[in-house]
Formats: sequence, C-alpha cells, structure tokens
Amino acid sequence: MEFLRFLFIAILVLYIIRAAARLLLPMLFQSVVNKAQEGQQQQYQQRKPEGRITIDHIPEKPKNKIPDSAGDFIDYEEVK
Repeated sequence: MEFLRFLFIAILVLYIIRAAARLLLPMLFQSVVNKAQEGQQQQYQQRKPEGRITIDHIPEKPKNKIPDSAGDFIDYEEVK
C-alpha cells in the first residue's frame, strides 16, 4: 500500500511540474528574447550613420623612425 501511495504522489508531483513548466518556460524564454531585442535596438541606434568618416584619435609618429631606403635590396632573377 505504501508503494502505491508513493507512486501516486510521485506521478502527481511530476504532472504538476510538467504543467508549471508549460506555463512558465514560454514566459521565461519570451523575456530573454525581449531583452536581446532591446539590446540590439539600442546597439543599432548608437551606430554612426554610414558614409561619414570620423577620426577619434591620431597616433603620434615614432621619433626614431628608420627611413624606408635604409638596408640592402638585392635584385634577383628566378632560375627555373
């Protein structure tokens, strides 16, 4: 008799959990999707318009720059 009572309660609890999951999980997923959409809309609104170029920072030129003509350049012909 104890086993049947345990089995009945276990099936009842699983049925309740299943029904609650069917109601709560779609709402949870919908809230996650809505947050992601809001984030995408904010990111889209913060974009700069296309076709415009802006420079935020111009890096300083290095002081000890080696000229491009420095060094040896050897002409060679490819031998087949």
